[in-house]
Amino acid sequence: MTTRIRLLSASVHYPPDLVLHTASSGRVSALDELYLVVERNRDIEAFGEIRENISYLTGLEPAKVRAAVIGLANMLDWSAHPAAIYDSLLDLEPTAPTVARALLDSTLVDWLARQRSIPVSEMFEAQFQTNHITNQSLFISEDRQLLAMAERYVERGFRKLKVRVGARHFAADLHRISMLRDRFGAEVEIAIDANGSWTPDDALHHLEHLSSYTIAYAEQPIAAGDWDALRDLSERSPIPIMLDESVSTAEGVARVIDGGGRLWAHLKVVKLGGITPTIKAARQLGAADIPFMIRQMNEGAGATAAAYHCAIATSPVHAELYGADGLVDDPVKGVSYINGHVSIKRAPGLGVSIEPAKLHLIWEGQA
Repeated sequence: MTTRIRLLSASVHYPPDLVLHTASSGRVSALDELYLVVERNRDIEAFGEIRENISYLTGLEPAKVRAAVIGLANMLDWSAHPAAIYDSLLDLEPTAPTVARALLDSTLVDWLARQRSIPVSEMFEAQFQTNHITNQSLFISEDRQLLAMAERYVERGFRKLKVRVGARHFAADLHRISMLRDRFGAEVEIAIDANGSWTPDDALHHLEHLSSYTIAYAEQPIAAGDWDALRDLSERSPIPIMLDESVSTAEGVARVIDGGGRLWAHLKVVKLGGITPTIKAARQLGAADIPFMIRQMNEGAGATAAAYHCAIATSPVHAELYGADGLVDDPVKGVSYINGHVSIKRAPGLGVSIEPAKLHLIWEGQA
């Protein structure tokens, strides 16, 4: 029996009227995705997906992400039983970047669940659900475009909107929030994400001005790293503080828990190193009664499915699973969006399918 492991890539796109643009990423023209596909006797046994052009989050350029994935894959004995390979990955010293570990972990979790003919969520002893509510993100754009996108989302049943701020003068951000609240009233939940672009002093000033607009939470208002400043801001802010970039390690999760509920946590598979550590972190937060979000990057359906299973396994207060919505050339199928919810049919593993013939080969190994 021959096991073939392939690292593949593709660039996938949203329609021209949807441009990713945040204070940290700048404008993003395409999602550059990596796929790890495992085959035995030419049958696809498992696959996982991550996005590689997220250096603004990981600090790694795509070439280093690819090298890290290949290096990690070469440490595993792919001729072994999937459970043994999975255990070997968990036993490896966590020296590889979490984005690389995330791809290996997600692939192996998919494989194990397929072997047992159950969805991934059930592998973690959680009941499968066919849909989960999600928000939508309003990226930095001109006011008319932003309002048109918001109206489109609300017409499709989405009632949770997150507005990207911090790339312009605060007066412009405040105007956009006011415009949305005037248009939709209490019909929608509005949150903001500054991607760490404000100073601590400015952040408190801005949050005080925003408080009259009933903001659900403010995500990463100041840069990661200064936990004293984050705790101080959380104690003085009239709006709950959700941390994203600050929560990329187990230590970050522990610091949020130490905050006693004033700080909330935003968990991503690529930040924490896979489905397994993400579910572990979510359950630690839940046990401590800390509100948390499960979210993905803007990514394709494979990565969306990984975050989806994390969400249905842990019951987050907030979920951000819109990443595959509207992609025009995604090689992974099986994720749909209906009435403000993301939906995946019950099936073994992640519950989605891939078309490797449409992808570019980067590396191949055999065992």
